[in-house]
Amino acid sequence: MSALCPPPSPAVAKTEISLNGESPLLAATFAYWDNILGPRVRHIWAPKTEQVLLSDGEITFLANHTLNGEILRNAESGAIDVKFFVLAEKRVIIVSLIFDGNWNGDRSTYGLSIILPQSELGFYLPLHRVCVDRLTHIIRKGRIWMHKGQSIIPMLTGEVIPVMELLSSMKSHSVPEEIDISDTVLNDDDIGDSCHEGFLLNAISSHLQTCGCSVVVGSSAEKVNKIVRTLCLFLTPSERKCSRLCRNESSFKYESGLFVQGLLKDATGSFVLPFRQVMYAPYPTTHIDVDVNTVKQMPPCHEHIYNQRRYMRSELTAFWRANSDEEMSQDYIIHTDESFTPDLNVFQDILHRDTLVKAFLDQIFHLKPGLSLRSTFLAQFLLVLHRKALTLIKYIEDDTQRGKKPFRSLRSLKVDLDLTAEGDLNIIMALAEKIKPGLHSFIFGRPFYTSVQERDMLMTF
Repeated sequence: MSALCPPPSPAVAKTEISLNGESPLLAATFAYWDNILGPRVRHIWAPKTEQVLLSDGEITFLANHTLNGEILRNAESGAIDVKFFVLAEKRVIIVSLIFDGNWNGDRSTYGLSIILPQSELGFYLPLHRVCVDRLTHIIRKGRIWMHKGQSIIPMLTGEVIPVMELLSSMKSHSVPEEIDISDTVLNDDDIGDSCHEGFLLNAISSHLQTCGCSVVVGSSAEKVNKIVRTLCLFLTPSERKCSRLCRNESSFKYESGLFVQGLLKDATGSFVLPFRQVMYAPYPTTHIDVDVNTVKQMPPCHEHIYNQRRYMRSELTAFWRANSDEEMSQDYIIHTDESFTPDLNVFQDILHRDTLVKAFLDQIFHLKPGLSLRSTFLAQFLLVLHRKALTLIKYIEDDTQRGKKPFRSLRSLKVDLDLTAEGDLNIIMALAEKIKPGLHSFIFGRPFYTSVQERDMLMTF
C-alpha cells in the first residue's frame, strides 16, 4: 500500500501516544481543505507501537479521502457532519467529523477523523456514540480556539489522547456480550450471601431508574466486578459491550458515555468523580460504593439534560470570553452565566421506591441456583419491563395524538398501567426514554420540574 501512497510534501507533523495495553486505533488525524492543493492533513496522532501497521503516507492518503467532495459542502452554520467510511480495499474504517471553521481569518472545511482496522468494526460500533459525542465537543471548543487565532493542535492533543486511552481500556476490560449468571450476585444461594438485601435492591432499582448507567467503586476489584456483571445482566448485549470492568493494578479514569464501569479507590480509600465528565454523560448515573453499601443517583433524565446543556453552554461561553491563554486553558474553570450555578453535589439519595425489582429479587432467590432457571426468570423479567415501556410509549402517543397536544393524564397512566409506585414509573420511563429519546422531557419538562418538584407532583396523584 505504501508504494501507492508516497509521503506528502511537506511532511505532516505527528504525535506518538504511549498507551498501556493494546490499541485498536491506528491513528487520529486533523485535515483541512486547501483551495489550491485540495485536502491536506495538518496533524497525525498515532499510538506508539513496535509494529507500524500504517505508514504516515498511508494515513495521510486515507485522511485526505474523508474531505474529497466537501468543496461543495452546503451545511448550516455550526453544523458538524458525522461520516462513516468502510474502505474494504484498504481494510480500514474511518469515522470523520466534518465542520467549517475560521482560522487566522480564513474560512475553510476541516475534518477530525479516527482510523481503525476493519477487523475492529464489531468492537467499535457499540462505542460509536461515545466517541462521536466526545469528538463533537472537542470540535465545539476547537472552533473557539481557531477563531481566536490560537493553535488548535495542543488542544486537540489533550482531547484525542483520552479517546485513545478509552478505546485501549475497552479493548482489554470491556464486559463480554454474554454474561454467565454464576459470576454474579444473582447466583448466590440466598439474597444476603454476597451483599446486604437492601443494598442489592437499591443498586438494581436505581440502576434501572438511571437508564442502565452506573459507576461502581470499591477497594476490591473482585467485589466491584461482581456487582458490575450483576448490573450488566439488565442491559442489552450491545450495552454490555459499552461497559467496562475495573482492573486489579490501578483504577481507570471515569469515562462519560459508558453504561456501567468499575473503578478502584486509591490508597486513601476514596475516588473523586470529575464533575465535568459526569455532567457530560448522556444519561444520569447511579453511584454505588461496595465498601460501605451506599447507593446514590443523579436527578432524572430531563433534569440531567437541562443541567448538562446549561453547563455546556456556560463552559463554551467562558472560552469565548477568555482574554488570555491562561483563561483558555482547560483547567481554568469559570462560569460566565451568573444565573447558573451548578450544584456540585449531583448525587442524591434514592427518592422513589419500587415494587418491580423487590418482587423480582424475592422470587428469583426462591429458585435453585446453578441451573438455567434463574437466567430464564431474569429474561422473562426484562421482557416484561420492555413490554411495559412499549405500552407506556403507545399510551402517551395515543393520549397526545403523537405529541400534537400536551400530556395531562399522568394519574390515569399510573392506574391503567399499574405504575402507582413512583419507583416503578421511573424504571419504565427510563426504559422508554432509551426507546424514544426525549419522552421524559416531554412529560416532565414543560414546565421544567426539578427532581424535588417532580416528587411533589407525583405524590399529588
